[in-house]
Amino acid sequence: MNPALLVLEDGRVFHGVAYGAEGETFGEMVFNTGMTGYQETLTDPSYARQIVAMTSPHIGNTGVNDEDPESGRIQVAGYVVREPARVASNWRATGSLGSALRDQGVVGIAIPGTRALTRHLRDRGAMRAAIFSGTAAVAPGEDALLERVRRSPSMEGADLARDVSTTEPYVVQAKGPKRHTVAAVDLGIKAMTPYRMSERGCEVHVLPATSTTEDILALNPDGVFFSNGPGDPAAADYAVDALRGVLDTGTPFFGICFGNQIFGRALGLGTYKLRFGHRGINQPVQDRTTGKVDVSAHNHGFAVDAPTDGPFDTPYGPAEVSHVNLNDGCVEGLRLLERPAFSVQYHPEAAAGPHDASGLFDRFCELMEGRR
Repeated sequence: MNPALLVLEDGRVFHGVAYGAEGETFGEMVFNTGMTGYQETLTDPSYARQIVAMTSPHIGNTGVNDEDPESGRIQVAGYVVREPARVASNWRATGSLGSALRDQGVVGIAIPGTRALTRHLRDRGAMRAAIFSGTAAVAPGEDALLERVRRSPSMEGADLARDVSTTEPYVVQAKGPKRHTVAAVDLGIKAMTPYRMSERGCEVHVLPATSTTEDILALNPDGVFFSNGPGDPAAADYAVDALRGVLDTGTPFFGICFGNQIFGRALGLGTYKLRFGHRGINQPVQDRTTGKVDVSAHNHGFAVDAPTDGPFDTPYGPAEVSHVNLNDGCVEGLRLLERPAFSVQYHPEAAAGPHDASGLFDRFCELMEGRR
């Protein structure tokens, strides 16, 4: 096996062996705590320009298949695992994970210290990093490689949604009788999201990230959806402007993850970068209205800065923080009190799991029914 190095911008270096494609790759170093769903993680557009370390020690056991991808390709900038599976074993498998990484040019590394890496990031926060493998790991030396990492772009200020979005509109047909028309703005949408809406009788028109208010409303939608996605919400003014035009009309709105951050900005709130971010399928979130706690799937490094001590004024009437994270208290949801608009910071499409929050799609459908 060829040598590989993982170099963090604070100077920490991890030695390992090449996994997947060989070469070099740069990105933000983050970790994912999910014990399942590595294929969904790899193909989630929200992970664009991120090097993802898996905290689960065995990765690749079930190989890869044609049913679980959340987009048309692997989206991560790089991949870090502890022990890659030597054999893929599952009745749905069409190949091995290592082969998929190689075929798509994704540079990875296997290191014995993924626990040490995770603890380091938990102390120091997410940071820039790079993987160098094969001949790229041999020269010109660790100091020179570190300097290259420190010159690489930061995630703050990065406008990535338009990079991963569809370039042309497409339609996901309703399963069974059509009940609603939904305009879904693709800021990095996962394939399971329009599928979950189609299961509820929604005909989902998926639109490019840079779609204007006019583009969205031209569909005469019963509801508008803004998806998850990568990058800094402070750099996506085009999405904020489009959403403000939608909110002006009173059309029912639902946003998740990046869409929640864009909703917050449309309401006049700020956003900020989390030191660690939330990535995994075990985040406890509380609905402040009901007190119910959902264990939820997350993938975000930014959050909305909103007052949690009661309703606050916006250009669209009073709003409130609807959900909070029970680990660190950050905002996990927003809603307008006098208009049919709400958002959450997590992933109710539950790919892969858990399914606690799937009822949020039903809530969106109820808002569309009420508007009729």
